[in-house]
Amino acid sequence: MKRILVFGIAGVMVSAAMLVAGYIAGQPVGPAVAGQIKVVEAQGASAIDRAEVEEIIRNYLLENPELLLEVQEALEKKQEEQQRVAQEATISEKSDEIFNSAHDGIFGNPNGQYTLVEFFDYNCGYCKRAMADMQAVTEANPEVRFVLKEFPILGPDSQRAHIVSMAFRSLLPEKYDQFHTKLLGSAGRATEESAVNIALALGADEGELREAMKNPAIAEAFAGTYELANALSITGTPSYVVGNEVVFGALGRQVLEEKLAKLRECSSAAC
Repeated sequence: MKRILVFGIAGVMVSAAMLVAGYIAGQPVGPAVAGQIKVVEAQGASAIDRAEVEEIIRNYLLENPELLLEVQEALEKKQEEQQRVAQEATISEKSDEIFNSAHDGIFGNPNGQYTLVEFFDYNCGYCKRAMADMQAVTEANPEVRFVLKEFPILGPDSQRAHIVSMAFRSLLPEKYDQFHTKLLGSAGRATEESAVNIALALGADEGELREAMKNPAIAEAFAGTYELANALSITGTPSYVVGNEVVFGALGRQVLEEKLAKLRECSSAAC
């Protein structure tokens, strides 16, 4: 992917041929490129055609390939900064939807002062491993509420398992943490059947559960989460929102604790 980006950058540079040629003319270059520049200067600007300029640029880049990497790094930094600014704006504009949606499950202290939000999929292997981090953080920090956004993106099995999860939580919200732990912590693939079996074992009535699974509000909740994830540039699980920051990947308890510490600092001082 990075190599494709490099060639894309080269294409952009060629499109700005005159500008780059002017830049090259003021830089130390090898004898081959210098000779071509002198020829072009002698001919006059009006005589410069696209092929000549492209040849100059090509030779310059061949003699200085590190320039492509510098441009690539600068572009990536710019894009990351643009993404960060866009994410902060989305978090500010959709704060209530992110941190206080009625569709989301809660781990830890429901009234906790500090909130961490996780986008997860029941069939995400990284989410399974990250569950222990969430449990450790909430146990060690009683002032933390952990919001779980059901984000089924790993196929039909995930979609159906999450439908069961949403239906179960609507019926037995006080047992949602047990349901979540058992389903996400299971060794096999989460399916509708495995999710229903766990729900029934925790005391759900099958008829009521099946009826709750038909609730159109579940599909609406998923659609809202997908839209929110898109606005936050979230494409995988687990992904977290902590304060005004989006954190991608199962980075471990230590990273979550560091983000939580920063959140505490920001709550007592301007960040």
